[in-house]
Amino acid sequence: MLHAVNYAQLLLPDFSLILLGYLICRYTLLNRSVWQSVELLVYYLLFPTLLFQSILKSPIHIQEASSLIGAAVTLGALAIAMSYCLPWVPVLGKHLDRRDHAAAAQIGFRFNSYIMLALSERIIGAQGQLMMAVVIGICVPLFNIAAVWPMSRGSHRGFVGELVRNPLIVATIAGLACNFMGLSIPKLVEPIFTRIGSASLALGLMAAGAGLQLGELQRNKALTVSILSIRHLIQPIIAFFLARAFRLDQAQTIVLILLSASPTAPSAFVLAARMGYNGPYVAGLVTLSTMLGVLSLPFALSLLQ
Repeated sequence: MLHAVNYAQLLLPDFSLILLGYLICRYTLLNRSVWQSVELLVYYLLFPTLLFQSILKSPIHIQEASSLIGAAVTLGALAIAMSYCLPWVPVLGKHLDRRDHAAAAQIGFRFNSYIMLALSERIIGAQGQLMMAVVIGICVPLFNIAAVWPMSRGSHRGFVGELVRNPLIVATIAGLACNFMGLSIPKLVEPIFTRIGSASLALGLMAAGAGLQLGELQRNKALTVSILSIRHLIQPIIAFFLARAFRLDQAQTIVLILLSASPTAPSAFVLAARMGYNGPYVAGLVTLSTMLGVLSLPFALSLLQ
C-alpha cells in the first residue's frame, strides 16, 4: 500500500498541471479560445520537437529493446482488437452507436505521451525517458493508423492524407531514421530543442486540463464503460503478464505498465472533430480517462509489488 501511495505522489505534479489548466480555462480570461491555440502549438510544434529530440538522445539498439518493443506492440494490438470488436460483442453490440464507436475506439488504445514521458523520467530517470521515447516512436505511427482507419471509412477525408499530415507520425519516423543513420542534434541548437521539449510537457498537460468536458458522457453509457474498461482495467492486467512472458527487466516492466494504464491521448478529440465525428463526446471520454488515470496508474504500478 505504501508503494501505491508513493506512486500517487509521483503523479501529483502532472495531474496538478491538468487541474491548473482546467481552472485557468474555466475561471480566467484565458478561456477555451486561447487554449485551442495552445493545443495547436503543442500538437504541431512543441511535442513533435520533444519526441524527435528524445529519440535522438542516445543510439537505439533494437536488439536490446526488442523485448520491450515486442511487449508494447503486442499490448497495443490486443487493445486495438478489443476496441474494434465491441460492436460484435453479444448483447453489448446492440446498444452501441456505430458512428460514435468509430470515433471512440481510439480511446481504448491511444495513450497520453506527455504524461508517459514525464513519469518515465521521474520514476526511472533519463534512461527511462529514452525507453519510453523508443516505445512512443514505434507505437505512435501504428496507433494513429488504427485510430484513423475506422473514421476514414465514414468520412470524406482520405486515409493516407490524414496519416502523412499527422505531426507525431512525421516526428517519430524522422527521429528513428536519424537515429539509425547515426545523426544527432548539433550542440549549438540542442538547448533550443531542450527548452521547446520542456515547454511541451507543461503546456500539453495544462491544455489537456483546459479541454476537459463531461456533459456528453450520458450519450452512450455502454460504450463509455466498455472503452474505458479496456483502457484502464484490462490493459494493466494484460501488461503484467506480458512483462513476464517477454522477460522484461524492472525498468522495462515499469515502462510497459505506464503505457498500459496511461490516460488516453488528449489529441483524440481533435482528430475526431477534424474528421467530422462527435468531438464533444470523445472529449468527454478524454476527460474521464484523464481522471481515471489518477487511479489506474497507481493500481497498475502496485501490481509490481
